[in-house]
Amino acid sequence: MYTEYGEYMRIMRIKHHEIMLDTAKLLNVSLPFVSAVESGKRSIPEEWLEVLSAHYNLTPQQKSELKKAMDHSKTHAKIDLTKQSAIKREVALEFQRSFEELDETTAASILDLLRSRKEN
Repeated sequence: MYTEYGEYMRIMRIKHHEIMLDTAKLLNVSLPFVSAVESGKRSIPEEWLEVLSAHYNLTPQQKSELKKAMDHSKTHAKIDLTKQSAIKREVALEFQRSFEELDETTAASILDLLRSRKEN
């Protein structure tokens, strides 16, 4: 089973007559690592966005689609709290502790709140 990112990459390889081994060589990693990333068993290295965008000569829209696929396929999130205020650290840690118990309605409400802040 592939993640959204894995599906995107499979389509790109088909369009460019490449195989997964070609992707591994391009990214300077092992074939099993590429496979694990595409199936969601490993996190996607952020620097891959630029390497893949350049290799496939992606348009800005295609690059945005790749970024979205990468974001939707993340299995871990890391937040650097070192420069954050005490209240922001508390929010992040409370969210982490409560995440597993979040119901879909509450998650949707939080997402709406965060998105509305970005729009303002």
